[in-house]
Amino acid sequence: MSNNLKDLLSRHNVSQQRLADILCISRPTAAKVISGENEMTISQVKRTAEALGVSTSEVLGEKKPVNVVIEKCKVMEDKEQEERISVPAEKAEKFKNVLLYVTKRIGALPNVGQTVLYKILYFCDFDYYEKFEEQLIGARYIKNHYGPTPVAFAKIVKEMVADGEIEELKTKYFKNDQTKYIPVKEPDLSMLTAQELDHIDEEIRRLGDKTATELSDFSHKDVPWIVTPEGKEIPYETVFYRTKDTSVRKYDEIQKA
Repeated sequence: MSNNLKDLLSRHNVSQQRLADILCISRPTAAKVISGENEMTISQVKRTAEALGVSTSEVLGEKKPVNVVIEKCKVMEDKEQEERISVPAEKAEKFKNVLLYVTKRIGALPNVGQTVLYKILYFCDFDYYEKFEEQLIGARYIKNHYGPTPVAFAKIVKEMVADGEIEELKTKYFKNDQTKYIPVKEPDLSMLTAQELDHIDEEIRRLGDKTATELSDFSHKDVPWIVTPEGKEIPYETVFYRTKDTSVRKYDEIQKA
């Protein structure tokens, strides 16, 4: 796993010390993990996957890495290159403004770190699709052990930090490491309809006070997450098979209408 882990950490700009913080080990021990001298435990693999926003399969080297590209213009793609997920510029901008809006509303709350944001973005997207049969952000999510993970999150946030749009902070929530995001600029609400804003506000009211563990457990009850294999993309259409535990659409009212 060592070469794969080195490459993975390098792609995500994760230092030895950052890995040590993620795994709650010393820096010398982290160095041994990276070199392959020490094997990672299953719980350490899961923590690394969650922190980097990838699947456990990718940490273990069982899955081809995905390169997220935010499009500026159309280009020809070499079929021999690594798998690429292309994010249209307009969709990336909407993602950014939804993230700015959500973090402006609840980003300063002590429970709201990266994992909570992952789940709120997921439910914003998938609940909107179930209710209106249209995409809100339309981000792509993979099934991670801890719940759905937005594939483009790390790439988009890195760009936002570099552009001075959002600030990334490393903190503690109780005894757990936490990555928080604080907006530096105001969201451009012209990119969102009144219906979309109302929906996001409702999701924040419903989920914004929950912990990362509570939201992860809740996402594990959701049919889209349940039916998707580990490390694979979660299909939006699976929301129409949800049970009453997570469904947000009032089907009885639709039938009466």
